Amino acid sequence: MKLFQTILLAWSVVFLTKPCMALDPNVEQLIVSIAPTWSSMTGKLQCFEKVNGKWIPASAVIPVLYGKNGLAWGIGEHPHQEGLAKEEKDRRSPAGIFTIGTIYTYDSALPKGANFPFHTIGKGDAWIDDVTHPKYNQHVVIDPANPPPWFEKQKMRHGDFAYRWLVEIRHNSNPPQSGKGSAIFFHIRRGESTPTFGCTTMAEKDLVKLIQWLRANKKPTYVLLPAEEYRKLFKPWGLPEPKSIPSVLAF
Repeated sequence: MKLFQTILLAWSVVFLTKPCMALDPNVEQLIVSIAPTWSSMTGKLQCFEKVNGKWIPASAVIPVLYGKNGLAWGIGEHPHQEGLAKEEKDRRSPAGIFTIGTIYTYDSALPKGANFPFHTIGKGDAWIDDVTHPKYNQHVVIDPANPPPWFEKQKMRHGDFAYRWLVEIRHNSNPPQSGKGSAIFFHIRRGESTPTFGCTTMAEKDLVKLIQWLRANKKPTYVLLPAEEYRKLFKPWGLPEPKSIPSVLAF
């Protein structure tokens, strides 16, 4: 009996102290974005592909913008982290690891060469950011000829150049928790220094290249972290080593 207890204790210690590989080992496309600090509203982004088990750069380093108030821990594929957590209307971008969902666009097709699930936004499309709504942080389609009272404030905007391409970042999505942040996307920036309400934005040419690169069968995933957190978490989370992304971490 004592021998069994000793073996069980040893197994428990090994299991419980094993590093948590937050990144799915089947992910073959990784979008890495690094902010200088938690309060930064600007940073850098680079795409990587896994080749023979190693992360290889698949794009140039590009400048990006985050929420006006910086970053806060989001809800994604990573383990729960202690610290400031993302909340609705806090003007912070969610930090962590997130899968890429659907691309929403005003266009009837994606840019030439792109091959990814997409949805053309129509007159009845809405994304719910009302924390009291049962479909909070979800895409819904209503009858535009008979819209509900909430629709005008929740509809996905038409004619706004910044939202021509919306690449879904699946923060707080499985399932959504009320008040923990909604409608997080990659989209076109409004200016070189104009921050967001929580999305990650970039120049349209860079966003189009990102869309053309994405492939659903490679399980594209987004990692957003402040530089200090990245250096602490890259190994247990299975992310590219800092020495392989010096330009993204250089501030």
